[in-house]
Amino acid sequence: MSADCAEGFRVIRASFSGVFHVMQQKVIIAIDSFKGCLSSQEAGEAVASGIRQVCPDCQVRVVPVADGGEGLLEALVGVTGGSLVSCRAHGPLMEVRDTCYGLSGDGRTAFIEMARISGLPLVPEERRNPLLTTTYGTGELMADALRRGCKRVLIGLGGSATNDAGMGMLQALGFRFLDETGADTGLGGQALERVERVDASGVMAEVREATFIAACDVHNPLHGPEGAACIFAPQKGATPEMVDRLDKGLHHFAEVVRLHTGTDISSLPGAGAAGGMGGGLSAFLHADLRPGIELVLAAADFPALLHDASLVITGEGRADRQTLMGKVPAGILEEARRHHVPVILLAGQVADEAELLQAGFKEVRGINPPSTPLSLAMCPDFARRQLTATCATAIAAFR
Repeated sequence: MSADCAEGFRVIRASFSGVFHVMQQKVIIAIDSFKGCLSSQEAGEAVASGIRQVCPDCQVRVVPVADGGEGLLEALVGVTGGSLVSCRAHGPLMEVRDTCYGLSGDGRTAFIEMARISGLPLVPEERRNPLLTTTYGTGELMADALRRGCKRVLIGLGGSATNDAGMGMLQALGFRFLDETGADTGLGGQALERVERVDASGVMAEVREATFIAACDVHNPLHGPEGAACIFAPQKGATPEMVDRLDKGLHHFAEVVRLHTGTDISSLPGAGAAGGMGGGLSAFLHADLRPGIELVLAAADFPALLHDASLVITGEGRADRQTLMGKVPAGILEEARRHHVPVILLAGQVADEAELLQAGFKEVRGINPPSTPLSLAMCPDFARRQLTATCATAIAAFR
């Protein structure tokens, strides 16, 4: 190590009250994707370049991370040494699409990002209608993974085009939802109000032998003023009349579920995630609803990585008080504090800095000047340079 670098770490060590030891330094980078700009891995590598500019002998570990939405698939495949499986399934309007899901390195766990096949961006704006869109394709991916021998299925909830409480997903697995005449209710959110009976006799046998986990980063109940329809359906194309119909449908569905399973999912935290899919997964597949970042960190064995780490750097596109409400940097901070490892937060934009510092971040830095145009800030090459330069400056500032 150079003399300058050694001196830099000496001052960093003092600044962090003795946390740093003279090299064997290890810095963990676990930064969320900059949505629409950089993936978690790309952002992490840019930060790593900044560290190496100042401390070339430092041991740097980039850990891809995500919450329950965009980037979850790549993060879980990356940290488990897994692979992607290409397949075809039905999109939100039952159009056949090419898509993929992930397998863990040992092939026993499937990682499914529902937005890949049931996501809002897959539906043209003029055709968005959560009375019609379905999660059937997500169920097809789950069925394919189960047939491959997976005994554990992790589903990332987020970014859906749907409001069917996961009925389509369950139908793809063999569940039948019947109306008062005994006929199938059909697909989409419109079917919720028509369900009177559930027939599970045709469910694929593999379902009963598997464990299901949902990465769920909202706490909304299934229905009501804070439920799936009232809060999320408008952004999926629902008119006020549709929202009212969907909310009543979710209420009716919850009653049918209670009679069929004995489980009341109406007020279950997270049941309203992904248009109520959290509720469907919990009621019929006994899925455990957990924060996405918690699942990613567990898969990466993050506590073990922190054991001899000197510093963690995390971040996201915009950091503010909402960061502390279950987003990726908050999950990173919580785990790092358990191991007494300081955390620096980098973001494209920063607001509420005092609250973030009070929460426990050692330092909070915005990578862009306030006057930076959004079009420039969203340019991947520019964002990489800014992350690298800001990280280098943050480390050098401790000299």
